[in-house]
Amino acid sequence: MTFCLGMRTREGLVGIADTLITSGNELTLGKKLTSINHGDGCLFLLTSGLRSVRDKTITYFEEHLREIDKPYNRMFKVVNAFAKKIRQVAKEDKAFLKESGLHFNIHCLIGGQMSDDKEHALYLIYPEGNWVEIAEETPYQIIGAPGYGKPVLDRTFTNNDSLEFAVKVGCLAFDSTRISAADVDFPVDLVLYRRNTFKMIEHRYEQEELSDISIWWDNALRQAIKDLPNEWMERVLANLNPGK
Repeated sequence: MTFCLGMRTREGLVGIADTLITSGNELTLGKKLTSINHGDGCLFLLTSGLRSVRDKTITYFEEHLREIDKPYNRMFKVVNAFAKKIRQVAKEDKAFLKESGLHFNIHCLIGGQMSDDKEHALYLIYPEGNWVEIAEETPYQIIGAPGYGKPVLDRTFTNNDSLEFAVKVGCLAFDSTRISAADVDFPVDLVLYRRNTFKMIEHRYEQEELSDISIWWDNALRQAIKDLPNEWMERVLANLNPGK
């Protein structure tokens, strides 16, 4: 399983990806985040699904970007180019994967800003090559294991939040997933983009670097539950001691 989170705010973009590929008897790590400078623009990709499909698609895509005469000037054109490479790999490998009992599976989050884009953008691409743009109303998307990190994002995160807030809640969404999903784990990669800067910033966190905020979050949640008002449940609890 995978945890890849893309977040869009008015200030910019945040991408977070775990690095665990296989667990159990054999532990394998691999980067699921790719940052690319393209012309005067820049972008990042987060991927989930079969590793072989991911590696082949990104290799074809990076080669395509090197071969074209003129860089793409809009993000949707970049997304279309990546979608074409997904379809190309599907034509080459899908039937063989099916014979082996495997599904052709790749989901991708692409975020960035090209030279003629008025602002940054974030897209989700499906295995069929079709895509949707992540909108202000729901300004994030998780691919891989969405269920555990989604509650904290739905309750707290909006498109109006700062990049700093997005990083905080995004890392808590990752931590919630890591705690509950055995196949999501550290190290975790972070990529940041501030609008109109045309520069991606990457950082990798090891578990010991974020252990303090994980413990703080646990304690804060427990204390918040303890501080929750009791009036709404007093009549129910009273039935436990009917003699009093």
